[in-house]
Amino acid sequence: MKPLTDQQRLQLVESEQIYDAWRQAHWRRHDYRYGMRWKKVRNYEYLIRLTDGRGNGRSLGRRDAATEQLYASFNKGKAAAEDIWRGLSERIELQRRLNRALRLGRMPTIVGDILLALDKTRALKELRVVGTHALFAYEAMAAIEFKVDLLASGDIDLLFDSRKKFSLISKRLDGRGVLSVLQKVDASFEVAGTNQFRAVNKTGFMVDLITQDKGLKSDAPGPFVQGDLSAAAVPNLEWLANAPRIEQVVIAANGQPVMMPVPDPRAFAIHKAWLSERLDREPVKKQRDLNQARMLSDCLKEYLPNFPLDSEAIAAMRYPLSA
Repeated sequence: MKPLTDQQRLQLVESEQIYDAWRQAHWRRHDYRYGMRWKKVRNYEYLIRLTDGRGNGRSLGRRDAATEQLYASFNKGKAAAEDIWRGLSERIELQRRLNRALRLGRMPTIVGDILLALDKTRALKELRVVGTHALFAYEAMAAIEFKVDLLASGDIDLLFDSRKKFSLISKRLDGRGVLSVLQKVDASFEVAGTNQFRAVNKTGFMVDLITQDKGLKSDAPGPFVQGDLSAAAVPNLEWLANAPRIEQVVIAANGQPVMMPVPDPRAFAIHKAWLSERLDREPVKKQRDLNQARMLSDCLKEYLPNFPLDSEAIAAMRYPLSA
């Protein structure tokens, strides 16, 4: 493990602050996306607040002084939101170039692009990264660099908590689905296999949508929309689903700061250690799991003492160690 330099640490903090401001500006701008318009019905005009891209909306009342003021205020707010977003977008672009110059970007660009696209829709609030790529968030939390050979991965695992309603994330995705978001990043992404939990692009990079297994009596998770990915139920993910959710800004290889939601690092380390002892785990993966668990445990002890690896903290996560 290699600590970041003071200059890199400062740049990382500034990236977090600017990206957080940009996110807020983006969502404010996003709230204005459908707009308002006047609609004539018989002999009267009504102010309509559009609610989707298909022209649907709700009436705010007949045209009068009050609705005209509402219409003017809306357009003024929309223009202000656009100006703030453009200004912060320029700051983000400058920050991106500085991050590259300081070699802060370690996470693959494709992962950063996927997280950014999901974050723009707010769907990322309903997901968390639970595979190897989560280590990029943990090293950013500790302001260090892990060994590169333990970070390499050709896929990203996105965990959707099966206790939540699918309608929550479907609403955030505006009826488009996860696959549609992925195809905005790379048009070559397609659903792979009969179980439909994985999307693969032309370079072979995979995105897996998974959830914890709720048992045989539970309904199998379905797609968010027709033709979309379906979350695959994976046994023994309860610990990662139950663990506190942490959001950490991570720098992609192209310098772009992005938000990565991950489980508590202690849950991740213990889950990896547990995987390394599974009899049905492939030997090549078992050793890698163990090495990742040891590396993260050392990181927690040396750089993240605010995440103590004690029995009380572990017990609080309530992980059922079922076979």
